[in-house]
Amino acid sequence: MSQLNSVNFIISKISTSALLLFCASSWGQQHLVPIAEETLDAFNRVTAYEKVQSSLQRIMERESDTIREQFRITEIPAPPYKEQERAAYFLEQMRARGLQDAYLDDEGNVIGIRNGTGVGPTFLISAHLDTVFPEGTDTTVELRGGRYYAPGIGDDTRGLAALLSVIETLSDSGIETIGDIIFAGNVGEEGIGDLRGIKAIFRDNPSIDGYVSIDGTLLRRITNGGTGSRRFEFVFQGPGGHSFGAFGRASAIHAMGRAIAKISDLETPRVPKTTFTIGTVRGGTSVNSIAAEGAFAIDMRSNDPNELAKLESRAKEAALEAVAEENARWNNGKIFVDFNLIGDRPVGRTPPESHIVQVAALTFDELGIELQELGTSSTDSNLPMSLNIPAITIAGGGQGGGAHSPGEWFIPLNSHLGPQTALLITLSMVGIKNVSPPLLTNLDN
Repeated sequence: MSQLNSVNFIISKISTSALLLFCASSWGQQHLVPIAEETLDAFNRVTAYEKVQSSLQRIMERESDTIREQFRITEIPAPPYKEQERAAYFLEQMRARGLQDAYLDDEGNVIGIRNGTGVGPTFLISAHLDTVFPEGTDTTVELRGGRYYAPGIGDDTRGLAALLSVIETLSDSGIETIGDIIFAGNVGEEGIGDLRGIKAIFRDNPSIDGYVSIDGTLLRRITNGGTGSRRFEFVFQGPGGHSFGAFGRASAIHAMGRAIAKISDLETPRVPKTTFTIGTVRGGTSVNSIAAEGAFAIDMRSNDPNELAKLESRAKEAALEAVAEENARWNNGKIFVDFNLIGDRPVGRTPPESHIVQVAALTFDELGIELQELGTSSTDSNLPMSLNIPAITIAGGGQGGGAHSPGEWFIPLNSHLGPQTALLITLSMVGIKNVSPPLLTNLDN
């Protein structure tokens, strides 16, 4: 049985709990989020609309095709800064599903726009194209023991497949939205990408009023907080010299070592969680040379912008103290340190009272998904959150594990719930003509 043909067999074993729940929201399990009457009324109008009901059913009926598409995308490598091949394919798929004017922007993002009536807000929904895996990684999908294995199969190929499902469903639905919907497959979410794709989209589209990122697999939480990070390369430089003939001259690596020791002794608060790590070091010429250069890369993170700024300041002060001590110790040759910013993910938060968080919680309840928590992590939503634009991150459906490892896996259990969740949130935020008002505020008004 081929990997793609095996999808129907696996889908047929999904439990009856995967069936759509078309009941009115009981609002029991979603006590984590306060629900306003205005939000509930608009959401109920959306879910009661016959064309929305038909669209939810259509998503479930087509889920096996969505999973096959997920596997096809998985097998197109997308290493950091080398997402072009996957982007080209994703562009074709957007156009084939009704967004004929979809295009690649200057950063390499795939953008498609579904226009509304012209009097509503603008809503962005995206999934990221890139993976953490380097060029040459084998991304072939393999079925073993009821699980599908491949690097990147969940993070974030599942999100991309869910996004295409929503696009296709809306194209076939006959639903006319009040607000505009921008769909994007964005680059640069992982690691050194530093959110470059989503930063470019918001830079080039200042009219965006709200945002949902689809990232990962299991639907269990709404990410409404963004952990910020500041990443630097601390570069130590000096004259260098022969280890014997120039002995007594200050060493860039010795200064770097002093700095690492000082930084490792820093204490940070547990709440708000604030962390640091020196992940890589480099430098030196040979074992018998006084180092003329040494450098390390440091990652600093916090859920609070003030704590993040304090940590950055303390780390830099520690490095400057280390340089001064090294120079004083030898008094022969001077070491200098430069701080090169290599990553900046802003801290952000969307309050639980926001319409977008309320709608996501209502959607979980409507579809029978247990909302376990409101979460904080580092995702594409960090950027709009930091701009006070309502934004959340949700998962794409199914079950998975091993993200960022060669053993990443996926099971298509209840996976249809991902695109269904994305659809209901999107329609509630932009509104449906003659059915429901948009819950998203047009920030330009």
